[in-house]
Amino acid sequence: MTLAVVRNLGSARALRSGEDVEVFQQEIVDQYALAMGSSGLTDAYVAATRRVVFEFARSLPGPLWTATCADADRFLVDQRRAGRASTTRASKAVMLAQFFEFVISRYQGDIAALWGHVVEQPIDEFNKPPSFTLTRVRVPPSDEDVEALFADWRAALDDVRKYLPAARDYFAASLWRRLGLRINETVMLDIRDWRPDLGGLGKLHVRHGKGARGRGPKARLVPAINGADELIDWWLAEVRHQFGEDFADPDAPMLPSERHDPVLPRCRRVGPEALRQGLVRQTARALPGWKGRLTPHVLRHYCASSLYGAGMDLKALQELLGHQWLSTTTGYIHVRSDYVEQAWRCSNERVAARLDTGAPTAAEEA
Repeated sequence: MTLAVVRNLGSARALRSGEDVEVFQQEIVDQYALAMGSSGLTDAYVAATRRVVFEFARSLPGPLWTATCADADRFLVDQRRAGRASTTRASKAVMLAQFFEFVISRYQGDIAALWGHVVEQPIDEFNKPPSFTLTRVRVPPSDEDVEALFADWRAALDDVRKYLPAARDYFAASLWRRLGLRINETVMLDIRDWRPDLGGLGKLHVRHGKGARGRGPKARLVPAINGADELIDWWLAEVRHQFGEDFADPDAPMLPSERHDPVLPRCRRVGPEALRQGLVRQTARALPGWKGRLTPHVLRHYCASSLYGAGMDLKALQELLGHQWLSTTTGYIHVRSDYVEQAWRCSNERVAARLDTGAPTAAEEA
């Protein structure tokens, strides 16, 4: 029996052939995929990253580790000319930047010994496309517009031809407005996810929250603040049971379709597009100035902005919205034009009250 020859990266040797280079490049990409998987990223995200890395590799005149900023410039320009959306280009740039951080951290010494080359980061602040949140700022409607939209929507429910889907669409949009739920989080709610026994107002168990960087669902408990408790009670007590007898099944969808499941004795789950179209129709009818601009995610921004304006602090908003980073939450907040002036006036009033009494105010003591 003979022993296989195993290459030891600790003992440098030249990469003599094109096959050696290909094998080494494949090894680096495979090791990066393994590292991503071990950190908890989903298989879909790992596969997408591999595709982007190999797409970039095909555009290079040499191996991946020889890539320069000029190579990345050309790649991203070609992506734009091919009609790729700005979000797609930004996502690919981030994936490549993370891959090269891995290469520099773990393989810099090996590549220098085997190839005689120092790896550089080809994605820098000059060629990295702006992020989605910076290129599309979702400034929400005013409080007056949102109040008018939902008041008209609720009043119109009494006269619509198909009451049940109209009431369901109104309920879903109200959750976006009041609690800032994402549309997929809303769709995936089951009846059992409403927990009126938790906290003073009850809580929604959001089991399918968005995980950061492609990780799996991130669950959280969302307190039914901002009138959401009364909204959910109305939905479950007066509307949900009219869809079918599955309203007593805790595993049945909170927001059902009008169709029934062919296998299970319950309603099917409504799709995201049906809820989007419900908001589109109501906006076109009651708030035509926002036609084509008011989306479920804009209502999520409205929720964050209105709650912040009402006094909720950033940390509480971060927990409510399910953000991993506080910086993400700040991007959701759009304050009124007179917000700075009002904050300055309130701070002066607190200082004046403290000087007049020589003691902290009740708000400060609290």
